[in-house]
Amino acid sequence: MLYGAMNFPVRPVMDEIEEIANLGFDYLELAMDPPEAHYSVIRKNRNLIVKALNIHSLQLVCHLPTFVSAADLTDSIRKASLKETLASLEVAAELAALKVVLHPGHAGGLGIFVMETVLQFALESLEAIIAKGNQLGICICLENMFPRHQLFFKPDNFSEIFEKYPNLKLTFDTGHANIDGRNGQRILDFLNRFGRQIGHIHISDNLGKRDDHLPIGAGTIDFPQVARAIKNCGYDDTITFEIFTEDRRFLQASKKKFAAMLAEG
Repeated sequence: MLYGAMNFPVRPVMDEIEEIANLGFDYLELAMDPPEAHYSVIRKNRNLIVKALNIHSLQLVCHLPTFVSAADLTDSIRKASLKETLASLEVAAELAALKVVLHPGHAGGLGIFVMETVLQFALESLEAIIAKGNQLGICICLENMFPRHQLFFKPDNFSEIFEKYPNLKLTFDTGHANIDGRNGQRILDFLNRFGRQIGHIHISDNLGKRDDHLPIGAGTIDFPQVARAIKNCGYDDTITFEIFTEDRRFLQASKKKFAAMLAEG
């Protein structure tokens, strides 16, 4: 298993590389968001970033822009969001990232009243991103979201997509799957149903209401059960700990706890 951590995009990427390496992780998951990690900034500093990753023996996963809306009802916003995502995908390929994480489009503004339209826009954008990923030869891992996004938060939302795009993988996010869930059932449903499609995993805890990004054990998720399910589906690849605390030693502690759970089976 490879364990990683995500940069905080308001801090310089070079500083984040050094800190995450010093915490003992195998790779950086690069959140490609402004101000410090927008694709234009990354491209400008590409050689320095690659050199730093090599010096610290860190591999790289890229997280495509989070705060865009590729399913927005406004054409100009939707098209700009898609353009940002595709440009970021190109830079991820230039950096030879192992894979990229993609947030699907979501229903913003008045979109909740015309969900069929929003879904169609989301699927059109997804198709364009997948086509670009195939062209660049980079693995795209579509992330499960949470109920507030209205789309792509239930296992049923992914069945037809994986059938249509067999090269597409799932980024399984434990925190997202726990929100408004019933005793972790949605978490287990994802793992049991799509174990073979999982290409990446995000680990964080929460209290079942918000995406709190808490350390393991600070919320309500049954992580020993999660570890058993992950092990049973044969997954042995990248796991990012999305623990967003000021004291990053909680990242180390969560990694140590979860690795022990996987070892126990």
